[in-house]
Amino acid sequence: MIEVRECLAANTLSFLRGVGLLSNVGRLNYMNKRSLIFLIFSFFLGGCSATANLDAMEPGVSLSVNEKKKITLETHSSQAYATTSFGQYKFKAEKEGVEPMYGLIPLKFNSGYLFVDILFFAPALFFNLREVFPYYQFDLNKNEIRYKRKELDEWVIHHPTPSEIENAKRYFAE
Repeated sequence: MIEVRECLAANTLSFLRGVGLLSNVGRLNYMNKRSLIFLIFSFFLGGCSATANLDAMEPGVSLSVNEKKKITLETHSSQAYATTSFGQYKFKAEKEGVEPMYGLIPLKFNSGYLFVDILFFAPALFFNLREVFPYYQFDLNKNEIRYKRKELDEWVIHHPTPSEIENAKRYFAE
């Protein structure tokens, strides 16, 4: 972990020198303070959403997640979702002839964001501590949602709890 941090720090310093924000002695060039502020702001803005690859075991599954437009999962679909600290993503997966599936999408904790938020921008703690996993798979027949961090990882299986199901049904007013 230390090697990764040292590598990131060295790459960041090299980048800042390359774009003219740092001189070779490591001091901030006076004329480029606005550029640095813009760069930092862009860094925080970039951490405000995450992309999830959504798939279904059966063809023709329609998926609704919170206020987003309903999508059909014929092949896997990529969707961007905002990071959150306290919110949840409720879903409704349905297919003709099969009982609809309701629940909450499992979210991952961003320990890296926590570290950066504490160091640089504490109010961001209220916006970005959790985000969607990169991969999800919905199985309506087994009433389960699978998720994983990396494409080659094993699926983690989640069965929505009765309270999650009721929460999502209330949200979708059914």
